[in-house]
Amino acid sequence: MRFFLRVVIVATLGITTLVTWKLLLWTPISGQGGDLAPKAEEDFTLTLDTFLHVQQLRKKSLRAFCSQPGKATMLQTSWEERAHLLSRVRVSTKLNFLYCQVPATGVEGWQQLLEELEEKENWTLPAPLPYPQQHTLQTELGKLNLSTIEAVIGSYTKVLFVRDPFQRLIAAYLQSMPSGSSFSSFVQEALDMGLQNASTAWKPLVSLCLPCLIQYDYVLMFGFLKQELGHLLQRARLKANIHLPELTDRHVLWTYSWLSKQLFSELSLQQKQQLAHFYRWDLSAFPFSHSLLSDHRSTPESW
Repeated sequence: MRFFLRVVIVATLGITTLVTWKLLLWTPISGQGGDLAPKAEEDFTLTLDTFLHVQQLRKKSLRAFCSQPGKATMLQTSWEERAHLLSRVRVSTKLNFLYCQVPATGVEGWQQLLEELEEKENWTLPAPLPYPQQHTLQTELGKLNLSTIEAVIGSYTKVLFVRDPFQRLIAAYLQSMPSGSSFSSFVQEALDMGLQNASTAWKPLVSLCLPCLIQYDYVLMFGFLKQELGHLLQRARLKANIHLPELTDRHVLWTYSWLSKQLFSELSLQQKQQLAHFYRWDLSAFPFSHSLLSDHRSTPESW
């Protein structure tokens, strides 16, 4: 039965997406609900006013999460600790951008876009750097000294790409499918690793991107990247000078929706509850109201 399901999954992906395997694995999807994400109709047009309003709502949700006790809000004093903590955070001193690099969130197109802009010989900054600094290509935030890190966090445009954690887990599983394990076995292996040993592919976004330490200016959702990135770049005064990369996230929405339900049904109740606990901070910090894990969340008192 599992073999048949896996064959159907692969066939469905190949027929419906008409994109390369790599694009499918790293394409973001939507399905997030409430007033924190726009509706995903094909003819939907996201106005700038709506975009800014949605951004305020998402950041308000983040502030409410970060106001809870036990959230990381201070930089580590040790260089080694800072380097480890900020290992997924990238900066472009040439473009004054900071972003969190997490697989399967749609960040790949954004990173490619920044690299192309950085390589333009005639590129000029829309605003001067807040401190003397040699222009460099993208680097890890944790590799900079403490005073520079603080200046970057306080002045750069900070961008966070978010995705339903269960969808990220599916993307990681699809990438590992040649290993032959069932989805249930894959999930159990991930749970057994725990948070400290978790792969970046499925580790919670809160742990990787530190949204309580870094107050991101823009929180971008899957399924809406083309329109949301367009408004972001316009706000950064870059839109007239560049072309957005091809984004295929909206073309595979229903495929991932079907996959989610099928693979979720393979899991035991205990696994579903353990996954909801593992991703409890992501589910609390971000507007994933339609995540399949939401109904299995623990009460805040049990966190």
